[in-house]
Amino acid sequence: MDYRRLGRSGVLVSPLCLGTMNFGGVTTEEDSFAIMKKAVDGGINFFDTANVYNNGDSERVTGKFLKENHLRDQIVLATKVFGRVGDRPNEAGATRYHIIKACEDSLQRLQTDHIDLYQLHRPPLNHSQEETLRAFDDLIRAGKVRYIGCSTHPAWMVMEALSISERYGLNHYSSEQPPYNLLDRRIENELIPLCQKYDLALIPWSPLAMGVLAGRYSQAGDYPEGSRAQRWDKNMSDARITARGIEVGIAVSEMAAERGYSASQLALLWTKDQPGITSPIFGPRTLGHIDDALVIMDKTLNDADRPLFDALVHPGNAVADFHNSNDWMKARVIS
Repeated sequence: MDYRRLGRSGVLVSPLCLGTMNFGGVTTEEDSFAIMKKAVDGGINFFDTANVYNNGDSERVTGKFLKENHLRDQIVLATKVFGRVGDRPNEAGATRYHIIKACEDSLQRLQTDHIDLYQLHRPPLNHSQEETLRAFDDLIRAGKVRYIGCSTHPAWMVMEALSISERYGLNHYSSEQPPYNLLDRRIENELIPLCQKYDLALIPWSPLAMGVLAGRYSQAGDYPEGSRAQRWDKNMSDARITARGIEVGIAVSEMAAERGYSASQLALLWTKDQPGITSPIFGPRTLGHIDDALVIMDKTLNDADRPLFDALVHPGNAVADFHNSNDWMKARVIS
């Protein structure tokens, strides 16, 4: 197994990260436990969750599994803070006030005394990053967090955070978790080169483009009952599931069949083996999904196939918008 370094930390993580967004929600606790067991047995040692997933139940189910199976010390456990967890004014965001309290709550739900990778779920756009980084630094010094990272940040904010940490002698980010898949390649323009230069891990979310690259959708705006697109805000789903994206997904399915893969396997393999990528987050809903993903853990993308993917979506461009949970990424979407 090709375990990869988590940025400059030296910690080794599996080339796929198990995303637990479905746990405690559409995936029952029993099935979640079975998925996590298969993941561990298949060599995955990296789990990612967040305090807002299913109102905290994702953390609860993940923590319960790790404790009951005595696996906590074998898993690099990542969670996130930022999203709204209550109705009161300060129950969201990247302030010291919220981060310290949210960390204590996550530790309780996860049934652990420390978080291996604590990530800022979205960028702080209305106050200085210094406050956020000082709060993270204090959590590390208190032994409650081992490493820190950010998610869905513009490259300039990642660079600013590194500079603030350097200036004040604070612990710095070890990772960034952006959206990245064949349909939205815009992080290749600035974020990937930045992370390669400063040795930050890249842990992409939505490598299957919300199922478009797995053949989940046949028509833009027509979403199967129970699909994530059908459950989410329609405007967000419509921006991510486009007619051009579906065309690309069909082409990937044809390429996959020629190579003996499923469409989801080939799409995940492409993301896993892109330059600078550490460990894509794969979020299975069923046991079949985890079985499918584990096949490509020790596989390598054929270099001769790379130009075929580039012809479908040119490097640095996008045919769908997976940054639409933020307002800062606007250009280069080709409909």
